[in-house]
Amino acid sequence: MPALDLHSDPVELTATLVDVPSVSGDEGALADAIEQALREQAGHLEVVRDGHAVLARTTLGRPSRVVFAGHIDTVPVNDNLPVRRATGPGGDRLHGLGTVDMKGGDAVFLSLAATVRAPRHDMTFVFYDCEEVEAARNGLGRIERSLPDWLDGDLAVVGEPSNAVVEAGCQGSLRFEVRCTGARAHTARAWMGVNAVHALELPLRRLAEYQARQVVIDGLTYREGLQAVRVTGGVSGNVVPDEAVLTVNHRFAPDRTLEQAEEHVAEVFDGFELTFVDRSPPAPPGLTAPAAAELVRASGGQPVAKLGWTDVARFAARGVPAVNYGPGDPTLAHTQQENVDTREITGVADVLRKFLAD
Repeated sequence: MPALDLHSDPVELTATLVDVPSVSGDEGALADAIEQALREQAGHLEVVRDGHAVLARTTLGRPSRVVFAGHIDTVPVNDNLPVRRATGPGGDRLHGLGTVDMKGGDAVFLSLAATVRAPRHDMTFVFYDCEEVEAARNGLGRIERSLPDWLDGDLAVVGEPSNAVVEAGCQGSLRFEVRCTGARAHTARAWMGVNAVHALELPLRRLAEYQARQVVIDGLTYREGLQAVRVTGGVSGNVVPDEAVLTVNHRFAPDRTLEQAEEHVAEVFDGFELTFVDRSPPAPPGLTAPAAAELVRASGGQPVAKLGWTDVARFAARGVPAVNYGPGDPTLAHTQQENVDTREITGVADVLRKFLAD
């Protein structure tokens, strides 16, 4: 088991975490190391284990509580381990799987857990598993079923990479299939059949002509999208297809519920059969919550809208205002070139310490 020094510099701690492989479903070694480190180096915290998730919290009787949540799993290794350090004109960087998504954020949270002994808010830390795979396996969902009170608070900070800027709320996401049917025939006698692939012309035209909204909520601009992501159809090179399926992804602003978003795409594709295969609710910005406003002030920057879906939506569904705030450029997540500016790790740690101390 690797030894984690929670009192070390968060940059060094990030490097240590990265060198512990923790692909989704195989987080056991890292969870063991985190649990042992918290029990040995953060005796002021209550610590529990739930599967490959580790949770810790203070019980100081503060009038408010902040939940810090970070997933400890990564996508599969892509010849990007062990961690590598590089120094250039722009400063020092850590290269390697998880440096951005999101072991830099985990390192910051672990450092806070061990070293902040008298915060102005009670603190809960949730280091969870299986975020990078299907939603049904997400460790937060399991924790919500087995230890729901551990997710309660006045603000949740999810440490997803956000370029060290507070990203508020998140878009909702729908994935659905538009299905067209026809009749098979030999292509030598195509007039005897009905080509289902050709029938996709109309829904594809509607997509091409679709005007996506830009929605301003609490001063933040959310850009929506409706995009074809897959087309399937046909059984053989000499057979007129009798079925074709167009898969579409809709990203929508948090002024709509899931139900309203479903009604909207049903109107866009009026006359076609839709099958919804994935639904993720949005999260409102939540910046009017007192603790969220305090975090924005501590960061000293302008918050931006989250143009994507993250686990902040799980907290928002529980009535907990939530934001994304972590080191790293999210466009580098899941790439072989994943790397993080070490100044962002240090900066996020400094802001959160100020937030907890002020």
